[in-house]
Amino acid sequence: MTFLGMPVASPGTGHLRGEQSFPDAAGKALRDSQLRRNLGSATATIRAKRACVVAELEDWDELRSAGAAIKDEVLAHLDRYLIQLEEQVLAHGGTVHWARDADEANEIVTGLVRATGAREVVKVKSMATQEIGLNEALEAAGIAAIETDLAELIVQLGHDRPSHILVPAIHRNRSEIREIFRREMAGVDPELTDEPAALAEAARRHLRQKFLQAEVAISGANFAVAETGTLAVVESEGNGRMCLTLPRTLITVMGIEKLVPTWRDLEVFLQLLPRSSTGERMNPYTSMWTGATEGQDFHLVLLDNGRSATLADPRGRAALRCIRCSACLNVCPVYERAGGHAYGSVYPGPIGAVLSPQLTGLGANTDNASLPFASSLCGACYDVCPVAIDIPSMLVHLRSRAVDAKRAERRLPSPEEAAMAAVAWSMANGTRWTRALRAGRLGRLFGSRAAGSDGGIRRLPPPLSAWTGARDLPPPPAETFRDWWVRTGRDES
Repeated sequence: MTFLGMPVASPGTGHLRGEQSFPDAAGKALRDSQLRRNLGSATATIRAKRACVVAELEDWDELRSAGAAIKDEVLAHLDRYLIQLEEQVLAHGGTVHWARDADEANEIVTGLVRATGAREVVKVKSMATQEIGLNEALEAAGIAAIETDLAELIVQLGHDRPSHILVPAIHRNRSEIREIFRREMAGVDPELTDEPAALAEAARRHLRQKFLQAEVAISGANFAVAETGTLAVVESEGNGRMCLTLPRTLITVMGIEKLVPTWRDLEVFLQLLPRSSTGERMNPYTSMWTGATEGQDFHLVLLDNGRSATLADPRGRAALRCIRCSACLNVCPVYERAGGHAYGSVYPGPIGAVLSPQLTGLGANTDNASLPFASSLCGACYDVCPVAIDIPSMLVHLRSRAVDAKRAERRLPSPEEAAMAAVAWSMANGTRWTRALRAGRLGRLFGSRAAGSDGGIRRLPPPLSAWTGARDLPPPPAETFRDWWVRTGRDES
């Protein structure tokens, strides 16, 4: 446990980095009109459901503040609560393992499965196991991992990647899902329709035998209660309940920040989470267990994977409050248009833009350094966050860190820095600034040659082309404000 509170050097972080920067990946996604239609329809539906159930609670703001305070208490005393959790799990017959990073967690889980002799495991939907790339690690060891959550199953059968925290297959529509099932699911009815009930029944038939045969199950955990050692999984389909109860061995991989101090603290989050995530008053299935139950062997893997480094940043640690509800994704205009894959990480959207760079490190040459800029800073994510994470302020902080990291690796100033220095020099003197504004009218020459129907400037020469490559500029006025002010004699008054 000596790693707690200390940045982990060069961790094997798993699926927290993409192969492209966000601008490059988003550019491709924006050209996919079907993707935008799928995302727009799904996020609008979830937003509307959430708004209805949140409006029912007069004390929603107080609940939100309570959730934030509980999470901050955990982060302030994380070492103490983790020790308490370990003691309780051990006292109830479980085994606790500590993993510094993704590689270590995968090694632990793979070893535990191999020890049982199983060649196949069933999985409850888990962001932590996606984060570390557990399925790929198990496959490399000759062990098949079967996703049992419907959306995760769709992603797995489609040889795809999740694009949403709560609804991993949100980028797929019903007809696409039907074709995936027809192509990949053994024994499926060739006349399968795209009706939701028919698709769910096909998945149920496919998975039922897997549940009954499985000797090992792997889960995540939504919450862990330090005072009792109790873990909780909330879900909507019942597949989690099957995985948690039927197999002889249960392995849970949990981020070290998922703690709540007491049993009573749990009641706050069991109100906040379902309303913020699925737009429900309560989750259909809430499963809780303490240690080894009903003859199972239980193993808890506590995962750091950059969380200690995130905790060390006073202005960034609030990202660890996140309860993975995905409310911020559903209101984000950038996510709705670019989709989750553009973020590269298993954590997309606004929370991914602040969490992923902190978990992996914000070096100047990493693709994750572009994520804090994947936002309009509209503030909608903060308004809906059930634990009041101030994501916009955190994005600005991380942007500053990204710029500082890039500056530290360069000997010469960038074109942007040179331009800002020139502007600062001009604005420091009234005469210089007046002349600069007058010189800006030269932009009308470019406007006349590269203007759109509205007169806006579409193209400028390098290095200004970097701006007009993604944005339009209004043409400069024929007369500056300062010149107008002098001409009309307003300076005398």
